[in-house]
Amino acid sequence: MNRSTKDGRDWGGSKNEKVQAGTKKEKAWGGRRVLRELAFEPRQVERGYARQTLYVNVGTGEIQIRPVPPEMIDVFVGGRGFDLRLLWNAVKDGTKWDDPENEICICSGPLGGTAVYPGSGKSIVTAISPLTDIVCDSNVGGYFGPYLKFSGFDAIELQGKAKRDVIVVVDGDRRTAAVLEAKPGDLPRHDTHILAERLTQEFGASAEKGKKAVSVVSAGTGAEHSRFGCLNFSFFDSVRERVRYKQAGRGGLGTVFRDKKVLAVVCVCSDHAPSRNNPADQERRQKAAKYHSQEIRDLDPKQNRMREIGTAHLPGIMSQFDLLPTNNFKWGQSKFDQTLWGPVFERVYERDHNDGCYFGCTVACAHAITKYELQTGPYKGDFVNVDGPEYETIAGCGSNLGIFDWGPVAEINFYCDTYGLDTISFGTGMAFAMECYEAGILDKEKTDGLELKFGNWRDALEAMHQLARGKGFGAILGQGVKRMKEHFAKEFGGDPKFLADIGMESKGLEFSEYMTKESLAQQGGYGLTLKGPQHDEAWLIFLDMVHNYMPTFEQKAEALHWFPMWRTWFGLVGLCKLPWNDIVPEDNKQTKEPAKVMKHVQSYAEFFSAVTGREAKPEDLITMSEAVYNFQRVFAIRLGKGLREHDAIPYRAMGPVTEEEYLSRQERYDKQLKDPIGVDPAGKPTAEKMAIHRKWREERYEKLKDAVYARRGWTRDGVPTKATLKRLRIDFPDVVKVVERFPGT
Repeated sequence: MNRSTKDGRDWGGSKNEKVQAGTKKEKAWGGRRVLRELAFEPRQVERGYARQTLYVNVGTGEIQIRPVPPEMIDVFVGGRGFDLRLLWNAVKDGTKWDDPENEICICSGPLGGTAVYPGSGKSIVTAISPLTDIVCDSNVGGYFGPYLKFSGFDAIELQGKAKRDVIVVVDGDRRTAAVLEAKPGDLPRHDTHILAERLTQEFGASAEKGKKAVSVVSAGTGAEHSRFGCLNFSFFDSVRERVRYKQAGRGGLGTVFRDKKVLAVVCVCSDHAPSRNNPADQERRQKAAKYHSQEIRDLDPKQNRMREIGTAHLPGIMSQFDLLPTNNFKWGQSKFDQTLWGPVFERVYERDHNDGCYFGCTVACAHAITKYELQTGPYKGDFVNVDGPEYETIAGCGSNLGIFDWGPVAEINFYCDTYGLDTISFGTGMAFAMECYEAGILDKEKTDGLELKFGNWRDALEAMHQLARGKGFGAILGQGVKRMKEHFAKEFGGDPKFLADIGMESKGLEFSEYMTKESLAQQGGYGLTLKGPQHDEAWLIFLDMVHNYMPTFEQKAEALHWFPMWRTWFGLVGLCKLPWNDIVPEDNKQTKEPAKVMKHVQSYAEFFSAVTGREAKPEDLITMSEAVYNFQRVFAIRLGKGLREHDAIPYRAMGPVTEEEYLSRQERYDKQLKDPIGVDPAGKPTAEKMAIHRKWREERYEKLKDAVYARRGWTRDGVPTKATLKRLRIDFPDVVKVVERFPGT
């Protein structure tokens, strides 16, 4: 039931009513002034859905409860699908990231919060991105999404812009949603490690289950002064007795959050028992959960040891195959990179074996470093806890910056988190700046005295501290690679072609941390993504480069259809992808398609069917994702992008940009000239050989686009056809209107 909202300031009501209501509310909310609140009736979750969403406009103070129609569940499923549909309805064709109508949408999904199943704490955050100007989605662990659902809401929409900092509260214990004033001096420092700890203690004091009942979403000072601000989602570690964090890192969603003057969103929910999802078939759900959880317990110690070391096991593997980005993706390995391999982090991680970011996850890969003494910045000398670092941070803020020391990597990790900065965008952006410095495009005068050479971790951190204040060269760095390229060419005389070649971004989003020069499929896995180069759609390097499972364009196109659709599904239902293929059945290699881990896919279909009562086979899961995936592509087109031209990638993602790169792998590249290119390299200067390589590699990428677009049911310009929309049941009039402007649809 939607009740009318009550006022705590100048949004209606008599003066006497405001004073009287405000006095009562201030006592109930820790002394903070209540600007608006809404009481709601308890809502039973059925078959994974609360079937209603919460809308909060922090500019007008409006709070509404909105029903979720059955057709929305049927077509958009949950998670990212719900986010996209809500956002589509909220914005206009010309909406920009900092317009009031842009929304931050957060949703878990029907399987989220099923604590007996591994990896069920995921949420998806979606908004129009400050980096890309199109919709960006980012997945994150922690408690918030499940707690929101168990409080009675499948999703929350945050719209509008407040005049001053506010805190949004969804209190499932009190059955009240509210917008609170965060008055100056109330929370003196707004960086996450202080803010979230303070709010967890405050709201946990009155919750039935204390701090364990609280999850806080926040972004620090860095998000205010950059385009790649991240959101920190908290969870309370009851063994370590401290607040910990996972990040919705990609696309600058934290920047949108702080632009709206939202200081934090707090969800309180003491009743989060595994039974809260009320599955359609409890026995069937238990059976699916038991199978997968027991397999992880038995096999993880023999495979990737996620419980022991998490994703930090990957740098060593990537290096061995020349895939670990080093010095702005110039190289794939270094003689120093063993200092960043798994055993190093295994020694420094705190080991309590309670590292799941949601209850019941047997993977438990969210490791942390305890009592690290900060060497730089405003908190220098403080002993802090560092959540991570995980692989992307180790590679992006370690080897890719020429930094081969775990300590500075941990410090960059900490400050990125507390400032609210995406470690991937920071690392890839800083690597670009460092190469520009060493190439002579930048110097100390242009960097405000910073010596941005590869390996100089102190000046890299100083640039970050500047960024968090919106000062100096840090303010330029905070704009991201795409805008740095433009700035360095216009203001510093850099060669635009060279800058375009080495600036590792696509669609405005910085590359995540894998080398793709020898994997055409992974080049497509980055360039043909919806939001930009992020590995969560298609990680195909090993299948393509190491195992050669997909030698033809058609096989690559098939992989670039199935894997993005399958990986999208996790974001629809509220699950983590790691349990799917980081621990696999013992006989997986003997199966017909080992890369797909089909036993697990079948298990997920069983789990989905058991919870939702919607009977599904593995192929049905792919179709669910196709609908949402194509809807998001049309959304990008609606916002002025999402076409073939926008699927371009920098040349360094394809091949060697500099002679130094070519000569470092001359034997490999000369051999490729003979076969498959068909050119004798003998007697040819390096520049000529590089030009031949470039023409061949760029032509292959364009052929790959043709094959992938055809497989996905898109035109040659990358537009989903009306037949595709109809097959997927997303041929709504406003969706068809977007695509029918283009030939061939």
